[in-house]
Amino acid sequence: MTVDRNRESKASTSSTVYLQLALGMTAFGSATPVSKIVTAAVPVFVASALRVTIGALVLAPFALRNWRQVKGFGRREWLLVAFISLFGMFGFSALMLYGMSMISGVVGAIVMSTTPAVTAAASMLFMGDRPTWRKLTAVTLAVGGVLILHLGRQGSGGGSGGGGNGGLLLGSGLVFGAVCCETAYTLLGKKMSESVDPVLVAFLAAVISIPVFLPFALWQWGSFAVAETSGRVWAALLWYGAGTLALGTWLWYSGLAKAEGAVAAGFMGLMPVSALVLSYLLLDEPFRWLHLLGFGTVFVGVLLMSWEHARMSRRAWQSGST
Repeated sequence: MTVDRNRESKASTSSTVYLQLALGMTAFGSATPVSKIVTAAVPVFVASALRVTIGALVLAPFALRNWRQVKGFGRREWLLVAFISLFGMFGFSALMLYGMSMISGVVGAIVMSTTPAVTAAASMLFMGDRPTWRKLTAVTLAVGGVLILHLGRQGSGGGSGGGGNGGLLLGSGLVFGAVCCETAYTLLGKKMSESVDPVLVAFLAAVISIPVFLPFALWQWGSFAVAETSGRVWAALLWYGAGTLALGTWLWYSGLAKAEGAVAAGFMGLMPVSALVLSYLLLDEPFRWLHLLGFGTVFVGVLLMSWEHARMSRRAWQSGST
């Protein structure tokens, strides 16, 4: 009887962890189409300031439980938090929103899906991570997927959500800049999370970014038609802060704390899937085979990265158990 109860408890825990990982990645993926809705009516820096403020408020109850860790911060820790705030909050929000105002949600989703490959490339370049054929292939596929979009656009001369090839290139470039900021956020956050709760780090980064956004938000406030903003936009803005920033962070890291690295890596593929599917559902954008080809190319790279992370996790576990 005791054994059966233990099995049931373990299965229930695993299900909860899997659900947290899946929902966390789905929330992260929703940022792409939701940011497109937000930029249709809200100035970029106003939206960014509201996003980090909402995110900080939602994260506060979870972060404050580990507030004692802040007492041990030295110069290094505060510098890391400052850089995480600069890249992960300020840079990511501004570049993402400006970029998504120029391109379609589907194109943005495909560019954002290169995040795992870009993170792997940066880790190899700056963190001394060892290159492998899987990592290099994933980076190549990510670049190839984005190139398919641009070459196909030039060949067809059309598409949704951009002002010609120039708008597509600039918008995609800005979103790719957001990918680079997300990469910096991930790598710096990984280093910081070795000794500090990652939810606390996200909360501190959000709080620090609020006064940075404030002057720009006040400058743009005059062009924000508050009374004319629809409920759909307000709901999207609320989710952009509470969902993609706060809830996604809490769910992902809660699951990550209780899951094996190999298991967590497998859920990375849900982020680009979520971004693509929600772009079709929320933005009512037309389906194009070119989108599927570009996304499929990048997604194979995401799966390769998940495979590589799982392989490395198993190797680390095996070496640690011997």
